[in-house]
Amino acid sequence: MPAGIPPGRSMVTRRAVVDLVRTAALGSYGVTGFADPNLAARLLRWAHVGPPGIRVRLGPRLEIDLWLAVAWGLPVAEVARQVDSAVRYAIRRALGREVDSLAIHVNRLRVLPGPIPAAAPLPDESRSDVAVASR
Repeated sequence: MPAGIPPGRSMVTRRAVVDLVRTAALGSYGVTGFADPNLAARLLRWAHVGPPGIRVRLGPRLEIDLWLAVAWGLPVAEVARQVDSAVRYAIRRALGREVDSLAIHVNRLRVLPGPIPAAAPLPDESRSDVAVASR
């Protein structure tokens, strides 16, 4: 770039940020989709107005709220931690700025199709491989 030209600015639309966040969140293990924060948001989604489960506020601060549906049987805190990391990385890489506030709300657990995992059997006291301490 020639020395006399000042650096420019780039504008990013809210929709572009929403698309980045949606892609990063859905690419995270355990996220099955988005949930609606309330009945009004559900009605807006039904009317095809606004993205489901994502709220982005742009300005001097970049604030993101996510409402997620997570697969049943997975540790919710770990899924939320992974989504947090993926969203922050995607925003930092694409926009070159940090997320000031990221709130992740898990509003729904979704059972995925397929066999339900069996619970681990309880130890049987009559089995010979279980040691029972007695006084």
